[in-house]
Amino acid sequence: MKLFFRHMGKGKPVVILHGLLGLSDNWVTFGRQLASDFEVFVPDLRNHGQSPHDPVFNFHVLVEDLHELIEDQGLKKVNLIGHSLGGKTAMFFALEYPDLLDKLVVVDIGLRKYSPNLEHQMLIDAMMEVDFSSARSRSDVDRQLEQNVHGLKLRQFLLKNIYWKDKETLGWRVNLPVLKESLPLMLEGIGSDKKFLNPVLLVRGGLSKYVTEADLPAMVKQFPRTSVQTLANASHWVHADVPGEFYSLVHEFLVA
Repeated sequence: MKLFFRHMGKGKPVVILHGLLGLSDNWVTFGRQLASDFEVFVPDLRNHGQSPHDPVFNFHVLVEDLHELIEDQGLKKVNLIGHSLGGKTAMFFALEYPDLLDKLVVVDIGLRKYSPNLEHQMLIDAMMEVDFSSARSRSDVDRQLEQNVHGLKLRQFLLKNIYWKDKETLGWRVNLPVLKESLPLMLEGIGSDKKFLNPVLLVRGGLSKYVTEADLPAMVKQFPRTSVQTLANASHWVHADVPGEFYSLVHEFLVA
């Protein structure tokens, strides 16, 4: 699948993968910062943003989509960054295509199988319940979302998926029915005997429960050169909560 992507800068290549319900636009500010030293690619995953929709959504096809992008752009020794769903996709990719990567940055996600995530299910359901026939602006959609999604920052994150389907009609870019159906697959763990032997930075939020101390031994077993950094004041959305600290940490790791 030919993914939509944003491209900026020159130098060694960096590819950034967003998380579930996200899109490349979430990472533009961070990408522009990195673009002073690197050539940055920020794709929309399939069924997200401006990339094509498809009924198949699992880690195998996400990895192959990324492989196609890297091959099409002729990239060598890529630095790969992934958050949440993007982070697990990045780990799968590193184990499958280690020779294509230089360094790996995993943001607040572990290898294990996760229990059903009621928050993700709630967010998808809330988005699917929006009545666009009565929505004439983002504010109208926000008011509908507010009934079920109480956090302003979270609603702003979701509202980035809004676009004008035509002059009169708003809609979601993200393929919600397929994501809802595929959600159990996104919780699967990584079971593999393969190892990735290049440097890995695992960044976790101190206020997040996605990566616990119990998750670290398995991570180090498959990614032996992992260094773990915890940003104390960050939730699961590390890059949004403490952008300055996060950028400094990742930039230092990539240029070292």
